[in-house]
Amino acid sequence: MDNIKIYIDYVARIIEVIGVLTIFVGAVIALVKYGLSLQGIDSRSYKILKQELGKAILLGLEILVAGDIIATMVTEPTIDRLLALGLIVLIRTFLSISIQVEVEGQFPWQKKDDTPKSTE
Repeated sequence: MDNIKIYIDYVARIIEVIGVLTIFVGAVIALVKYGLSLQGIDSRSYKILKQELGKAILLGLEILVAGDIIATMVTEPTIDRLLALGLIVLIRTFLSISIQVEVEGQFPWQKKDDTPKSTE
């Protein structure tokens, strides 16, 4: 049983590294795209940079939460550890919602308005 806990702990750490790498690689790609778009002097390039950075951070945070949940389940399930996990998930959820509002301009539970707007 101890061997299984060790392997699951390794899996949790690998997932956390993947989450950090996701944020890092997403930020690098967004910055490279931003740098290349500046050559065309596109006025929307900053907005696109902000959206792509936000998406990379959102995805990375989701992966990090998964790693934290797995890591907590492997350790001794004490009240302190569960409260710490709850606090981490709460903080990351708040960050995810605020980043999504910043990127998309609306809350995740709001329905998107996909109807084309007339220009009359």
